[in-house]
Amino acid sequence: MFCGVDEAGRGSVMGPLVVGVVYVETDKDLKAIGVKDSKKLTPRTRERMFDQITSAADHWCTVVMSSEDIDEQRKTITLNEIELNMFAEGVSKWDTVQILADCPDINETAFTDRLYSKLGKDVEIIAKHKADDTYPIVSAASIVAKVTRDRMMESIREEFGKDVGSGYPSDSKTMDFIRNWIQENGKAPPNVRTSWEPVREMLSLRKNTRLDDW
Repeated sequence: MFCGVDEAGRGSVMGPLVVGVVYVETDKDLKAIGVKDSKKLTPRTRERMFDQITSAADHWCTVVMSSEDIDEQRKTITLNEIELNMFAEGVSKWDTVQILADCPDINETAFTDRLYSKLGKDVEIIAKHKADDTYPIVSAASIVAKVTRDRMMESIREEFGKDVGSGYPSDSKTMDFIRNWIQENGKAPPNVRTSWEPVREMLSLRKNTRLDDW
């Protein structure tokens, strides 16, 4: 058996970081499903493929870390190390002979070596950039991670009772929501990564200006 692993939400300013892992004996069924990098699929297609993947896989799992836990861990380790630990947890749940990973680190070799050291067992690891565009098993993992995160973001929207956007800093809807919340409450809203620079800047500005200066 081998597995693929990928993440969703690494660069987001709001919502969780989700790692998806899919285990199979053969990727024949995944190829038949037509899996590809989740970013190249519509939300409806991802949802449909999620059900097909989880039915076809021998095993699958997700590892989720909240914004609050990311902030706490970033006090002592980097985001790459956080993700490395999440990858290691996910790919250790069932025995495999090979692990295919979408590498989050600029240095593929260094990331591969660190993952080997985390696992401490005899297994082949292939960690490559854009692996979710190359290996069907990693594409499947990317879909599992993305759909899981999308569902969690929908729960966050329901919690606030409004559309807070995708959670990424490139989304003006997300950033406007965070900015307005900080202006009104003097602190970041729940589910927001306060260790991210744009949020730190907003908090600093709020601290050093009067409300009517916004």
